[in-house]
Amino acid sequence: MATLGMITLVVDDYDTAIQHYVNDLGFTLVEDTPLGEGKRWVVVEPGPGGARLLLAPATTAAQRAAIGSPAGGRVAFFLYTDDFDADYERFRAGGVTFEGPVRDEVYGKVVVFADAYGNRWDFIQRR
Repeated sequence: MATLGMITLVVDDYDTAIQHYVNDLGFTLVEDTPLGEGKRWVVVEPGPGGARLLLAPATTAAQRAAIGSPAGGRVAFFLYTDDFDADYERFRAGGVTFEGPVRDEVYGKVVVFADAYGNRWDFIQRR
């Protein structure tokens, strides 16, 4: 069976993106390999067992325009937690801004946030 291993996120700068995803959101830096000519292979993950993110700086006007809108303004990513309250407070302390109040839905406890690039995420503790 196939699994989704990695998703590319277009960002402005490698080091700024690493700082945000690792320090603010608590992701793990999995790999940061120089590829020459200023290019790097930078991979982060929120936790083991899920898809990783390849952080790729925009190099064209079209890529820069796509930063923060991989799903046309809709929620593009779903981040699961097994301790919503603790992780929610950790995110708030890291400067994450949430869109609206925490909601209890049939599928779990959820709130939407945007990362530093404007990508919208559902943060969910599933039932």
